[in-house]
Amino acid sequence: QTQGKMTPAFDIDAPRWDQGTFLGRLRHFLAITDPRLVLVPNAELERAKALVQGCRAGLVPPGSSQEQLRYAKTLYDSAFHPDSGERMNLLGRMSFQVPGGMALTGCMLQFYRTVPAVVFWQWVNQSFNAIVNYTNRNAASPISLKQIAVAYVTATGTALATAVGLNLYTKRAPPLVARWVPFVAVAAANCVNIPIMRQQEIIHGITVTDGDGNELGRSRRAAAKGITQVVVSRITMAAPGMIILPIIMERLERFPFMKRIRVLHAPLQMLLCGGILLFMVPAACALFPQRCSLALADLEPELRTSIVAERGDQVPYVYFNKGL
Repeated sequence: QTQGKMTPAFDIDAPRWDQGTFLGRLRHFLAITDPRLVLVPNAELERAKALVQGCRAGLVPPGSSQEQLRYAKTLYDSAFHPDSGERMNLLGRMSFQVPGGMALTGCMLQFYRTVPAVVFWQWVNQSFNAIVNYTNRNAASPISLKQIAVAYVTATGTALATAVGLNLYTKRAPPLVARWVPFVAVAAANCVNIPIMRQQEIIHGITVTDGDGNELGRSRRAAAKGITQVVVSRITMAAPGMIILPIIMERLERFPFMKRIRVLHAPLQMLLCGGILLFMVPAACALFPQRCSLALADLEPELRTSIVAERGDQVPYVYFNKGL
């Protein structure tokens, strides 16, 4: 009776699209990274969470349709952490990556000529990245404020050293080469920021489960695989905008009308970057399954032995949340 018109067999956690394919994952992330979701009030997000949790318990309001429940699940996936179920910081959500990324990337690409400008925008960008990395970590592995501070300072230092060093080194290089310096700095910082921010996962391992979600133990190799995939995804997310856009702007700025509207160059770069990120954010997130797998043979020997002793050959793969 509580399910009203709903089909009893409806499973709200069942993927709407096949998460074993890139196209299925892309459609999923196109939904949950939609920048319009940042405008959804917290009260509506909490109602969506309550609806999802109620559906999981078999308590669905009468008359609820599958589309209503799927929209609630989209809101839930976009705003609540998959491990802890807590509402994520707005700045750290993937739905904020387009507006946040377009503003920061546009400014880094526009204001790259002087050292003070490079320092300021790289610092702002790494502050934003630190929030995103912390928000989208594997929440089953706690991290202290000291470790967060070390990750922030290290990543910011790496980005600044790379950007300032290359900025000075490329003074005599073609203008286009100098425009690519921000991307190199961002890529280098990602290679440092994410592993350090999530160092507890590498040190102590992350929880791995069987196909049914039953915990099997903690694996450092699973953590390393998940973090590596996240680093690749983040660099891929930034690459098209920070590599292709400078080429476009370099050619546009040769036209007389562009020389007359220099004040509009930064807003133009932001808009173009936003257009690229609308596709690249979900595409980069979709590169690898969020519920990552690892073959039993690739686990640490002690964990593999423990699983085989308890479950025999019934667990060929283990699964874990790699984060985003």
